[in-house]
Amino acid sequence: MSINTAPDPSYGPRLKALPGELVWATTGLHDANEVLAPRLGLPRLPVVDWPEPSENDDADGRGRPFAWIDDEISEIDRDWVSGHHAGQTLLHRVDPRRGLTGADYRELGEWLRESRHS
Repeated sequence: MSINTAPDPSYGPRLKALPGELVWATTGLHDANEVLAPRLGLPRLPVVDWPEPSENDDADGRGRPFAWIDDEISEIDRDWVSGHHAGQTLLHRVDPRRGLTGADYRELGEWLRESRHS
């Protein structure tokens, strides 16, 4: 997740309260734990190590449902996910001027709860 507004430490507890496992999936890798996590009120989180294109796309549980939250989601991202992930996905764009809102948390929570029961 990239946030162009001032990071809000209330995001961490609200994200941790969602029904899922939080991980960083950023090209910044472990920098997110050093730079963003403390400013968002999050503990150190696991970091997704993006696979090389030749690796098996179904390995290591990548077929399970996941939600991608970002302020920069494009058709290229959607195409990559549809071509590399067989499980349910939600690519949720956050308005960088507002950051995460109550509506975002509700949508994410509903989707995560439904995806666990599908």
